[in-house]
Parts: sequence; C-alpha cells; structure tokens
Amino acid sequence: MVAGSRHDDDIVQAAWLYHVGRLSQQEVSERLGISRFKVLRMLADAREQGMVRISIEHRTSRTLSLADRLIERFGLREAQVAPVPVARDDDDYCRLAVGIMAASYLARVGKGDAPQTIGVGWGRTLASMADNLVGLTNRNLTFVSLMGSVTHATSTAPAEVCVRLAAQTGGQALLMPAPFVADSERACNMIMEQRLVREALDAARRADRMIMSVGECRDGAILFDTGVLSGEQIAELKKCGVVGDCCGNFFMPDGTLAPSDLNRCTPCIDVEDMRNTDVAITAGGLSKAEATLAILRAGFADRLFVDEHLAGRLLNMG
Repeated sequence: MVAGSRHDDDIVQAAWLYHVGRLSQQEVSERLGISRFKVLRMLADAREQGMVRISIEHRTSRTLSLADRLIERFGLREAQVAPVPVARDDDDYCRLAVGIMAASYLARVGKGDAPQTIGVGWGRTLASMADNLVGLTNRNLTFVSLMGSVTHATSTAPAEVCVRLAAQTGGQALLMPAPFVADSERACNMIMEQRLVREALDAARRADRMIMSVGECRDGAILFDTGVLSGEQIAELKKCGVVGDCCGNFFMPDGTLAPSDLNRCTPCIDVEDMRNTDVAITAGGLSKAEATLAILRAGFADRLFVDEHLAGRLLNMG
C-alpha cells in the first residue's frame, strides 16, 4: 500500500513539473533522477488514471459555419459544434467530444464571485462533461438536479453528476429526493408535496442556468435500458410516438409534450420552468437527431452543443 502511494506521488510530481512547471521531459528526467523513458511512462499513467485532464479549444471554419447556421435556423443565442473525423460515426466518440466542449462552457460561465445555481440533467454526455471539467473552482456554485434520480447508482445518474460537479469545483450539490418516475399521477403529486422535494424543485426553478442532455425513446437508449421504466411504460411511449425526453419531460416529433401519462408521473421541472432561464442542450451522435430536433422545436433551448455530424443532420432535417 505504501509502495503504491509512493509510486502515485512520483507520477503526480512528474506530471506537475511537466504540465504546470513547463519543464521539458528531459528536464523532468534530470530533476527526478530517472530516465526519460520512465518520465514518458509516468506522464501516460497520469492521463490514464485521471490525474491529468486536458482541455482543448479548437474550432474549424467548417464547424463555425455549422454553428452559425444552427443559431439562425433555431433561434439560438449560442451554438458550438465539436469537430470529429470525417468518417467517424462512433456515438461514444461524439459524446466525448461534446462533453469536452460542454465542460469548457461550464468553466466559462461558472466563474465569478456572485452565488450561482446551475440546474443539471443526466445522461452520458453530461457525465462526460463532468469527467472533463478543468479550471473551475468556485465555492459560490450550487448544482441542483432537475429531476428525480434512478434506481442504480451510475456515473450518468442525476445525483451522481451533481455531486461530482460540486466536488470538482468546491461548490455544493442539491439533490432531488424523489424517484425519476412515480407509479401514478397521484403518487407523483404526493411526492411533489413533500417539503424536501418542494425545496429542491424551487431551487431548480430559480436556477440561473440549466445544462441538459437529450434522451432518446427507442430500444437501446439509456432510458429504456436502465430499468427506470416498466415494460408497460415503454410500450406506452412507443404507442404515443414519443421520440425524446429532456429532464423527465417527453416530447413528440413536433416539439409538443406527448399525450402520455408519464408526463404526469415524473417529479421534475417543466417546460415553462425551462423557458424562464438560460438553457444549454447537449447531444452527441447521429442517433440523437430525431430527439434533438424535437427538443429544439419545443423552443426553450438557448444554447446547443453538438458534434458536427449531428449538426449537419439537424440542419437537413429542420
């Protein structure tokens, strides 16, 4: 155990000298009295173990043009498009690229001395955002869940994303003490009458800004695979023609709320709450196209962060 800790300390020291001290690999080698090959190995280990996180700001003329067209087409305040290799259609890669871009956005808007509350959704793109957040320390930040949580604790769960962001920034996390979905409308109303739930919802509704991801309503989607919804609830969504969800709100292709009982069974903020603040939407991968278009048609999004393949598809569809 001690030997392992000492090894980790050596890795951190090498990474610090190289990335923060701006010494060359040869200089780190000489400073620590080890070979340059070992320095290279330590720097690689630091990245693999998450000791070092790298943020890259880069926009190509192609992605800048796509962003401008998205802003004009959907009436947005801001759009950012992550560049991806021309032939790359890997959804995991696209989520990572968008997550890095969203992390840069959060680092930009999360600074300042004034207290700020940021509402947070859930999903793999936001988990990637939390994984890649760098350069933001602010005790005045409060991250609040915008909906209830799920049964299994995973890195994508609403509560987990909030807690991680608070821990990384030195801020606070305010969680919604409720399930993602209740068994009935009556049960949902009872849950939302509870004091702690009301307080969390009030804080969410007063959030200075919100960051959400787009959920798909199809086989293979995270919402269908986590066991949050019952087989009957999934069948109802399919029967209604629901294409996507955002923070517990389910949408039709035209951006209207779905005529589904589930929209009355989820303890969460609603569309009017979203319209009253600054909302950033994140989505990565072509499989998100139909759901993302529905969210944009709903008209509450102010900012959009997507990969360039998805951006092109949205413009062709919209």
